Amino acid sequence: MTELSPDELLRYSRHIVMPEITLAGQQTLMASSVLCVGAGGLGSPVCLYLAAAGIGRLGLVEFDTIDLSNIQRQVLYDTRDVGQPKLDTAHARLSQLNPHVQIDAHALRLAADNVMPLVKQYDVIVDGSDNFATRYLVNDAAVLSGKPLVHASVFRFEGQITVFDSPRGPCYRCLFPEPPPAELVPSCAEGGVLGMLPGIIGSMQALEVVKLILGLGEPLVGRLLLFDGLSAQWRELPAQRAPDCALCGQSPTIHEPTDLPAASWADGAPRISASELAGLLNAGEAPTVIDVREPQEYAIAAIPDSKLLPLMELSIHAASLDPGKPYILTCHRGGRSLKAFEQLRAAGFSNLQVLDGGIDAWAEQIDPEMRRY
Repeated sequence: MTELSPDELLRYSRHIVMPEITLAGQQTLMASSVLCVGAGGLGSPVCLYLAAAGIGRLGLVEFDTIDLSNIQRQVLYDTRDVGQPKLDTAHARLSQLNPHVQIDAHALRLAADNVMPLVKQYDVIVDGSDNFATRYLVNDAAVLSGKPLVHASVFRFEGQITVFDSPRGPCYRCLFPEPPPAELVPSCAEGGVLGMLPGIIGSMQALEVVKLILGLGEPLVGRLLLFDGLSAQWRELPAQRAPDCALCGQSPTIHEPTDLPAASWADGAPRISASELAGLLNAGEAPTVIDVREPQEYAIAAIPDSKLLPLMELSIHAASLDPGKPYILTCHRGGRSLKAFEQLRAAGFSNLQVLDGGIDAWAEQIDPEMRRY
């Protein structure tokens, strides 16, 4: 084990005096390596606390840039960083926090052809991603590499966390064999998330990482921990291995990571650009514009004369619409419009268009004075 310098002895003294950790445990942390996939809402507290704890080598996978809407929860960054690459800013911030930690910056989008070599370099993997394609990809690589994976997700006031460590417990595919239909999964941009939730759940992820590295306590293997921020209550559900799991079951059929196929829902949905819609509105020739956002969003900004029909209530209000008439569907940035397109198309509506980029594109291209969020 590497001897601690005077600076490191003082820096980690609150760990070292703990009988569960001691000097030997701190040296173990300093000799370990952790890969954090995503440096956003969950990745921010994970990386901050692991770097502060003295993890020897911390890998970050990120390719996004910092948006002002990130600052509400992604505490690695501040307002001065808006527009900068997340990876560069995170590297600088973590290096300032603890110069003794080696920060590996991986500026890439994970895919089947690069995930295995990356995962194999680290002792523990942390999933801080926000999409199902990455979650399945990271899970598969972790199982096939024999690496424990600390998984979590957040939405609005709720969060969940567990540890996948095959063969001691289930993997992600045991719990969710197939990804849900894309139209049923709202993103944080669509549904929102309270800024504190990633802080709570991400801190728990960092705790589970330390427990795994030091062999302390009872890691959340085979246990799914759910948190409801509104009631301030934790619930624990058992999570069991599935004998028929395609990845870690008795007769696995998945032997290497594969990329999920692109979502097929709303294929062929006709698009209309913001400039095209503006031209129709100016000429008085535009079909009815249906806005499927929530009322609180509509109150911030709306296209003139658009009709508010929130997506969650669309099936109820569809009866008030004429299936034979043309409609243009819009939302914030386009995702919910495509879901509305699917619903209405299934209900017999045949003359539908989707505003490409949603009202955000309208504000950017047509009405620069419109409030954006």
